[in-house]
Amino acid sequence: MSSTLRCIACDARHEPREVRYRCARCDDLLEVAHDLDRIGREHGGGDALRELFEARLGSRERPYHSGVWRYHEVILPDLPLGDVVSKPEGNTSLYRVEAIERAFDAAELHIKHEGENPTLSFKDRGMTAGVSWAKHLGMARVACASTGDTSAALAAYAAGVDGLDAAVLLPRGKISPEQLAQALAYGATTLAVDGDFDVCMRLVRELSAAHPVYLLNSMNPFRIEGQKAIGLEVIQQLGWRVPDWFVIPVGNAGNVSALGKGLIEAKALGLIDRLPRIAAIQAEAADPFHRSFLGGFRERVTVTARPTAASAIRIGAPVSHDKARRVIERFEGSVVRAVGEDELLEAKTIADRGGVAVCPNSGVALAGLRRLRTEGVIGRAESVVVIATAHGAKFSQVADHGEAANRPRPVAAELDAIVAALGL
Repeated sequence: MSSTLRCIACDARHEPREVRYRCARCDDLLEVAHDLDRIGREHGGGDALRELFEARLGSRERPYHSGVWRYHEVILPDLPLGDVVSKPEGNTSLYRVEAIERAFDAAELHIKHEGENPTLSFKDRGMTAGVSWAKHLGMARVACASTGDTSAALAAYAAGVDGLDAAVLLPRGKISPEQLAQALAYGATTLAVDGDFDVCMRLVRELSAAHPVYLLNSMNPFRIEGQKAIGLEVIQQLGWRVPDWFVIPVGNAGNVSALGKGLIEAKALGLIDRLPRIAAIQAEAADPFHRSFLGGFRERVTVTARPTAASAIRIGAPVSHDKARRVIERFEGSVVRAVGEDELLEAKTIADRGGVAVCPNSGVALAGLRRLRTEGVIGRAESVVVIATAHGAKFSQVADHGEAANRPRPVAAELDAIVAALGL
């Protein structure tokens, strides 16, 4: 096989077909470790892999028409293509809008809009990998804890597999109506738990430990593999040029972990020649990873997450903290910041008014960019890619911000009234 499960702490190895989320020796997190030398030899190295991925771009062939499975050789090379469950996902736009660049004082700003995935968030990239692996293992039930987007993706992908049931645990009253509607529409057993995400996460871990239920939160290393494709696709869209910065919102920290892992592997394979810097941004209402960073990661901080418009990253104890910490430490010059509610809502409004409808969590990333530009950490001339994690349509109750809010104006059903309202 090309891959094994490896502990991120003690380097113990486990069989990839073993249903396991933590190390049997030290109980730390696991990752899918690929034999990169073997992959490179079998496929002719970085130049040949780039040519292969370019040849598949725009393909109609299943599953290579997916923006995840286009990179099958570096995602889950041991997964038979017949077990792939795809919508397809990926192939999301990389927006560059002059008005948005001016607003954030950035000479080259791209927004990678993961809200264009089938269930309108980046979680689809992880779920195509996680559910495909569950199918490969012959699992009968999958489950997750969620602040909304994970549940939608899990429910959608499980719905496409005969004999696979889905269960989602949600913090009651703490996700958007649109997110809840998705899990229900796709037929998942949806449990509204009296507690926050961290309570839901504890319960689903206990459930999967005691029963034959396959856990598909970001602590599942196979789900993380699909999310690596975000960074790979960005670089391919840039002509295999590495941006100076990736800016990404952080909740459970799985996405920054996946981004880092994929880029490290891409460099080892010769797909890219350098690593970027990463800015991981949190909301001040739920900023344990930021607090850990401020303390030099000497302590793993947890908090009781407070209400925030960025509800999908309202998490006080990130499961993937240790993986994300390793990424920040490995990528020289990377930083972690936290932003306030007014900042994130204003940043979201700027993107929306520029024609790129993003979620409040993406507003967190954009606000982090603005702060880092003000601090001079990110230079104006440096190239920046902000990862927008979900579509603004999933958060209709988060209105435009403050005095700039754009609301319907009542008007009489008369032409003169329309003309007057338009100032014509």
